[in-house]
Amino acid sequence: MDHLDRELIGCLLEDGRAGYARIGARIGLSAPAVKRRIDRLLDDGVISGFTAVLDPDLVGWATEAYVEVHCKGALSPDELRAAFSRVPEVHTAATVSGAADALLHIVARDVRDLERALERVRDEVANIDHTSTAIVLSRLIDRHGPGQSEFKPPS
Repeated sequence: MDHLDRELIGCLLEDGRAGYARIGARIGLSAPAVKRRIDRLLDDGVISGFTAVLDPDLVGWATEAYVEVHCKGALSPDELRAAFSRVPEVHTAATVSGAADALLHIVARDVRDLERALERVRDEVANIDHTSTAIVLSRLIDRHGPGQSEFKPPS
């Protein structure tokens, strides 16, 4: 990856629907050159896909929480991924270092919906010892959603 690839990725992160010509005008390449670079980045797995980014408030998902999952015994990342993926309110999940085994980002309609999602998480993973939940009060920085136009990829 060179600096043009990083600039191209920055343009796509800012507006994933930007056309090749518009991106090319911003980074100094022709539209066909931008298309070739995007195709190469897709083939290399640098770009894994394109998606719509939703505003949780406008979709009706008013409650967000980060949940530490503590398991009894060892579970593989594949087992956890399979279990967490069956709970649609889980938007991201990661294994982590420290006291917890995994960290979840859950988005729900309200606190009752969050509680039901937590129950489903506990039902899906038989070896959960306990969870610790922190409900989001306000977002301070979100580089993956609306307002991310100031994002600059690291050099």
